[in-house]
Amino acid sequence: MDSVRDRIRTASRLVVKVGSSSLTTPQGTIDVDRVDALVDVLAARRTAGTQIVLVSSGAIAAGLGPLGLSARPRDLATQQAAASVGQGVLVARYTSSFARYGLRVGQVLLTADDMMRRSHHVNAQRTLSRLLELGIVPVVNENDTVATDEIRFGDNDRLAALVAHLTRADALVLLSDVDALYDGDPRRPGASRL
Repeated sequence: MDSVRDRIRTASRLVVKVGSSSLTTPQGTIDVDRVDALVDVLAARRTAGTQIVLVSSGAIAAGLGPLGLSARPRDLATQQAAASVGQGVLVARYTSSFARYGLRVGQVLLTADDMMRRSHHVNAQRTLSRLLELGIVPVVNENDTVATDEIRFGDNDRLAALVAHLTRADALVLLSDVDALYDGDPRRPGASRL
């Protein structure tokens, strides 16, 4: 039986999720060098023939600087405003970084509601499939500008799993600063490592 690493290495369609903390500086702004390092690896896989879907956090963090905010806002309206500004900054960064390899990206913003409504689900699936057929690297994120606390995915790990299912990916890779899988939020007491 193949190892998990072998299956990831030979996957023809791969969903990769990256969290905000892996893309930002200690001050919370987008770290160009980290984005470029991630894209270097993804572009190598894409150039070798693997279809890549990138699920990327970081829109709110990318919006902090342009809005003159020194910390992540607590209220939903300001988070949504930061996401609105930051999503453009983030996608521009990915566009520039992937362009170094002659690759293009396409932005796909989803809400949990999009996964629950059949017509939205089908449209998202069709769009992602067509982008991959056209050789585009889809960059997926939660549509924070319209998502409310009641209809959020909760985190992009869940979104990435749904996107992997939606695109019939061969493998899903979650890049994270968390060292393992836990039965709850590892920052809270009582969470157990699985």
